[in-house]
Amino acid sequence: MNRELLLQHFDRISEAPDAIPRLRRFILDLAVRGKLVEQDTSDEPAAELLKRKEVTRTSGVPENWLSANIGQLMTFQYGKAFPATDRNDQGRVAVFGSNGIVGFCETALVEEPAIIIGRKGSAGALNLCNGPSWTTDVAYFLTPPDFFDIRFLYIALQVLDLGRLGKGVKPGLSRSEAYQLPIVIPPLAEQHRIVAKVDELMALCDQLEAERNKREVRRDRLVASSLNRISTTTAEEAKDAARFHLDNLPRLTTRTEHIKQLRQTILNLAVRGRLVPQDAHDEPAMELLKRIQAEKTRLVKEGKIRKQQALAPIRCDEQLFDIPKHWAWVRLGSVIHLVSGQHLQPPEYTENENAGVAYITGPSDFGHEGLVITRYALVRKAIAYKGQLLLTVKGSGVGKTTVCDIQEVAISRQLMALTAIEWNSNFMEMITYRLAEALRECARSLIPGIAREDVDEFVFGLPPLAEQHRIVAKVDELMALCDQLEASLNTTEADSRSLLEAVLRDALNPFRLPDPVGKRLGTYFS
Repeated sequence: MNRELLLQHFDRISEAPDAIPRLRRFILDLAVRGKLVEQDTSDEPAAELLKRKEVTRTSGVPENWLSANIGQLMTFQYGKAFPATDRNDQGRVAVFGSNGIVGFCETALVEEPAIIIGRKGSAGALNLCNGPSWTTDVAYFLTPPDFFDIRFLYIALQVLDLGRLGKGVKPGLSRSEAYQLPIVIPPLAEQHRIVAKVDELMALCDQLEAERNKREVRRDRLVASSLNRISTTTAEEAKDAARFHLDNLPRLTTRTEHIKQLRQTILNLAVRGRLVPQDAHDEPAMELLKRIQAEKTRLVKEGKIRKQQALAPIRCDEQLFDIPKHWAWVRLGSVIHLVSGQHLQPPEYTENENAGVAYITGPSDFGHEGLVITRYALVRKAIAYKGQLLLTVKGSGVGKTTVCDIQEVAISRQLMALTAIEWNSNFMEMITYRLAEALRECARSLIPGIAREDVDEFVFGLPPLAEQHRIVAKVDELMALCDQLEASLNTTEADSRSLLEAVLRDALNPFRLPDPVGKRLGTYFS
């Protein structure tokens, strides 16, 4: 293997998320195709090993190799039940289930080395046991014929991917189906050389994987540290940190997780007043609050919304960071109108689109192009209107939002509809995102649900209206940049995969590269 070529380009190659697993798979694939080590004409041909077996040499394998169906060469033997109560953790014999060791005992079902093959549950899973073993009744065991090196046979079975034959809710591997699969038989001496070469190359994969992991850990720490400095230091220090991050953006955004962290940092800066400069000419947020309260009063008088109970004053310990001079701390419930969804019983909705108002039950109805309507409410309980923000408050999609894009829609109890009164609804969406994030941080897991009180009592900094518009515009601009980075990252990963294929073929294949692979390789290295 051309280690130098692989190592020279591995920094680019390894940007493909599955680079190491594909490299390992490629090595095994070449091993069973006779392209990993050179053939030796002095090796005893496989045909001599199998004189008493009625198998024939097929096309596509090297000279002196044979290929035959598994069932012509060997038998998968059934394991036997071994009660869990009779197992221990230190016996001389390993007890195997369908996917590995499940305990130890003193009595062996087979004394010689064997390959354990999952039959039920983890169908097709392979384990190699070099000593005495007991295989339970959820697996097969295979003792190799004398014309197979057990390690080579293990490699050949891995390449066959027996797991794809599993069927049912609890997949089961049928021996009769496995027996139909073809398997190659190289000369025994060549099998030994192949196993030695695979060991050498897998050790190199381990080295490459360790180096990649170290590099990724260092990069993740740098990304986290850089974004943390942007978010938590003084304004002047944050500018320097942001400049550093932007200057090194290609190096600091190599995975989708990095872009997700960048998006979160952008929103964090937006709601703290650190994304755009303040303008002393902006109307202060306190004046905006007066207009909001006047509008809410008008809507209550006109019967358009219900009168809200007074919310508790904001405590000092709820003001988690410093906000700019003309901002104001508010509770979300004091500046929005909130409608809680209500559940409809099956008789109360239908799939007939001419029978009622559109009805949605959760984020499964949030499509990329707008709401996806498949049900219609026959009764009007909780209605959201066009332009309102729909917030998922129960179920697996808690915290997800979308803007209602149809005239009116009935919403289930998994949803709430939020209306920003006299302030920017896009800025409200950012605040709602931060609300969901805050609840996740408190729960340290997926949040079980968002209560009406969580929304009403959530404390945030309200900017002047003009600044809200500037913040939203800047967030849109930066999120578009994140979209471009993500698209570029996807392209880079695709290029890395192509480069990986080209380098692997050149590094592992001792033969001349066929076109168009050779042309593609020349393009990458020119």
